[in-house]
Amino acid sequence: MRVVIAGGHGKIALILERLLADGGHEPVALIRNPDHAADVAAAGAEPVVLDLEASSADEVAAVLAGADAVVFAAGAGPGSTAERKLTVDRDGAILLADAAKLAGVPRIVVISAMRADDFDSTSDDVFQIYLRAKSEADAAVRASGLDYTIVRPGGLTDDPPTGLVVADTTLPRGSVSRADVAATVAEVLTSGAASRMQFELTGGGLPIVGALAALPDPA
Repeated sequence: MRVVIAGGHGKIALILERLLADGGHEPVALIRNPDHAADVAAAGAEPVVLDLEASSADEVAAVLAGADAVVFAAGAGPGSTAERKLTVDRDGAILLADAAKLAGVPRIVVISAMRADDFDSTSDDVFQIYLRAKSEADAAVRASGLDYTIVRPGGLTDDPPTGLVVADTTLPRGSVSRADVAATVAEVLTSGAASRMQFELTGGGLPIVGALAALPDPA
C-alpha cells in the first residue's frame, strides 16, 4: 500500500511510518519544514514538503495521486493558538478528505481525540476549541463518503508499546502510548478493520487485532 500521512513528522506518524515500511508498504510523509525530511526518511517514509494551511485541495490531491489511503496525524501542537487549532486540526483534516476524494483515494484514517464531541461551545478556552476542531473535522470526514476510520485515543504517553488496547465507541478516560496508537492505525490500514467506524482507544485489554474485532458493528 502507498499511504500518505499528513503531519508526517509527528511522534505517532514517525512510528507509523516505520511500521508500514517494515511491513513492505510505501509511507509518504507530508511535512511543512524541509529540515524534517531526514527524520522521516530515516523512519522509512518518502518526505514531501507541503503546508496544509497554505495549500488548495487540488494541490494536495496532486500529491495524493496513486495513494491507497491517507492518514491525518497532523495537529497544531501544544502551545498553539486557538485559531490554529481550527486551521490545522479541523480545516486540515477536512482539506485532506476533500483532496482524497479529488484524487480518487478511497480510504482515510483520522487520529482524533477522546470525548471530542463533549466540547463546551460557549468556552473560548484553547482546549475546548481544540476539542471542537476535532469534533467538527470528524463529522466532516464521516459525511465525506470516503471509507473512514476515526481513532480517538485517550491521553498520549511515550511509553513503550504493549500491543494491548481497549477500543469501543465510548470508554472511561484513560491513557495509551503513542506507539500503540500507531500500531492500531497500521492494523486498520493493512487489514481494512474498523471500516466506516469511529472509536475511542486506551491502553490495556486485548491484543490490537482482537480489540478491533470486538468493536460493535457500525449503525
